[in-house]
Amino acid sequence: MPEYMLHAAHIPSPSELKLVQEDPVQNGGLQMPSYPNNFQQINPDPNNAPSMNSPTENEQVPDTIDSPYAGALKISVVSSIGLIPVENATVIISFTGDPDSVLERLTTDSSGQTDTINLPAPPLKWSLDPESDNQPYSEYNISVTADGYEPVLVSGSEILADELSLQTVRMNPLQMTEEDEKTVVIQPHTLFAEYPPKIPEDEIKPLAETGEIVLSRVVIPEYIIVHDGVPSDSTAQNYWVRYTDYIKNVTSCEIYSTWPESAIYANILAIMSFTLNRVYTEWYRSQGYNFTITSSTAYDQKWIYGRNIFENIDYLVDTVFANYLSRPGVRQPILTSYCDGKRVTCSGLSQWGSMYLADEGYSAIDIIRYYYGNDMYINTAEAISGVPSSWPGYDLSRGSTGEKVRQIQTQLNRIARNYPAVPTIVADGIYGSGTADAVRTFQRIFNLPQTGVVDYPTWYEISRIYVGVSRIAEPG
Repeated sequence: MPEYMLHAAHIPSPSELKLVQEDPVQNGGLQMPSYPNNFQQINPDPNNAPSMNSPTENEQVPDTIDSPYAGALKISVVSSIGLIPVENATVIISFTGDPDSVLERLTTDSSGQTDTINLPAPPLKWSLDPESDNQPYSEYNISVTADGYEPVLVSGSEILADELSLQTVRMNPLQMTEEDEKTVVIQPHTLFAEYPPKIPEDEIKPLAETGEIVLSRVVIPEYIIVHDGVPSDSTAQNYWVRYTDYIKNVTSCEIYSTWPESAIYANILAIMSFTLNRVYTEWYRSQGYNFTITSSTAYDQKWIYGRNIFENIDYLVDTVFANYLSRPGVRQPILTSYCDGKRVTCSGLSQWGSMYLADEGYSAIDIIRYYYGNDMYINTAEAISGVPSSWPGYDLSRGSTGEKVRQIQTQLNRIARNYPAVPTIVADGIYGSGTADAVRTFQRIFNLPQTGVVDYPTWYEISRIYVGVSRIAEPG
């Protein structure tokens, strides 16, 4: 057994591993999502695409700048005041290690987005090998300028082989800033660089009878407040971050998107449960702090302001964001400990070990129970904050009628004022071809499978974007 598996507290028997088919009550009825058929086709022309094959053992590993391996990058530029895309922004891309050599010069469209481009990356196998000391991702600088906005430099945006990276750049209007340039530095990945190990904590927190109010039910918050430092650092900045954006950011910091889907899902579940325990128990507020969670790996989970995320992580979080981990008889989400399993061991999930188990055919719940025990199950939050209304429980598609269809049509029309690529439609409560086209365009802009059907992740993404464009500015 690999060294990074040795700290596992429980090795399931073959009979225990038949628990792939979960009780639909315990797992909230949610299944692993099916990615679109073209998900891995990040190269528009496969005949002209760089080779994606890993080198053989005797093959010399190339430098990134001359690498035959590639990942993809799509950049979205928005104003920091309201959810307004920045059209005709100039985007210049260079290697972080050679910032003066321009690799690509792009211009954003009416949705504030660039074309998807391919960029050199290290071999895929480096991100799949816990014994490798090679950095498995390449790093790029992204410089963005636009009329009426403060320039932005993002340094260290990460590209993994065969993966689509999504980099959002938020620009400050000139009237609200006095800086010459905003600089965002993306720190190294937690699996590659050394970070302080997690301070052990009990997975179930005692809830005081008096003092701070503790939530009576588990609710998915619209925002959480991230303290970008250790709790006692009063100079560290607090950031208001949408809950789903926070989970996507942490997941992209903590594991590699190249891993098998069930490993990614298991890690997302652990990250979400940990986060919702902090929310539910008001852990830091009960100690007199004015934030929800920190970006310190010693106290919480790694979060990096302005970092890129990856398309498969983005979509998977949108599909399961209301889930968390529970034990029988315990109301609060479990504070699920985890670690890399190589440099640091712990009583919870091993990140590298989860990848190994997924390669062996374990499902996400198999992986969770391997590390946390057979009484752990997937639960679903009772409520979701910050949305006009909850998903109706069924998909909306051509032929659907009623008030839920009218609501989606009205929201899409408001979104179209900010994102004019989305066609304006008649809000008549009838889901026809025009509505399907508007939904399909929305899905393309916001990185969802382009089905033209309002399913669970599309419903909530439309809701989040509608709320975002309806506000004058985002909190914080």
